[in-house]
Amino acid sequence: MASITKKKHLVVVVGPTAVGKTDLCVQLAKHYQTDIISADSRQFFREMSVGTAKPTPEEQQGIKHYFIDSHSITEEYNAGAYEADVLQLLEELFREKDVVLMTGGSGLYVRAVLEGMDEMPEVDPTIREELTKQCETEGIQPLLEKLEKLDPLYFAQVDKANTQRVVRALEVCLSSGHPYSSYRRSEKQERPFNIIKIGLNRDRAELYSRIDQRMDLMLQQGLLDEVKGLYPYREHNALQTVGYKEIFDYLEGKYDWVEAVRLLKRNSRRYAKRQLTWFTKHPDEYTWFYPQQWEEIVGYIDEQISG
Repeated sequence: MASITKKKHLVVVVGPTAVGKTDLCVQLAKHYQTDIISADSRQFFREMSVGTAKPTPEEQQGIKHYFIDSHSITEEYNAGAYEADVLQLLEELFREKDVVLMTGGSGLYVRAVLEGMDEMPEVDPTIREELTKQCETEGIQPLLEKLEKLDPLYFAQVDKANTQRVVRALEVCLSSGHPYSSYRRSEKQERPFNIIKIGLNRDRAELYSRIDQRMDLMLQQGLLDEVKGLYPYREHNALQTVGYKEIFDYLEGKYDWVEAVRLLKRNSRRYAKRQLTWFTKHPDEYTWFYPQQWEEIVGYIDEQISG
């Protein structure tokens, strides 16, 4: 990537689900005559459209979007592979463009591109399967107790409600025989382009109302049928997430439809809260705006480009 210079700019737009990232970025892409890289870890998969609120061709408005429908749910795809693929893509895009946009709510994938991914060891897939099954039958508590013994350092930091992260840490511990935290480096990778970070937020009541409306729309658009079609792949990491897990549980008779819809909305609101927590951990990293502050956002980007 030596050919890229600091005169090239990656504008990163993050924020919680349903905040309005797609609409804003399409307008920004038109303004700067550029393309959009998706950093949504579920929109990669062609089979997951309704439950991921994937932008339709109409919503994309002719703007090229990368990493939407780029993979199949039958493939494994992780943040490390995404980092490598995006850096290669940026090298190509920056030959023609001075500004490229990246947007999404998947904090780990955004961080992989901006700072680099930790080198993780190979993981035995049977261990992951066993941990996932244990979590389903016994809940997360036994896994947390195991993690506390194997890696107390990471246990102290991890979001203890995030099943995926707990399972990921444990599978690395059990596969490698070393603590997960020993593979996590603290130094950031230098990138040969300028990074401009923008966060989007809304008033809490407005955001939660938009999330509830989005879930109602997903259900009208056929979320139940989409999840039924994905049932054979339900152990896939991308499907152990809000919008899918609740309906898998409904299909398995764990609760009725009314409860499934209630949990869909509640868990989506909680997910938005976790996303905001991730992106506001270091308050000086992102400059925050409301999506409707178009002039302020463009003014800030232009100032960063010229400065």
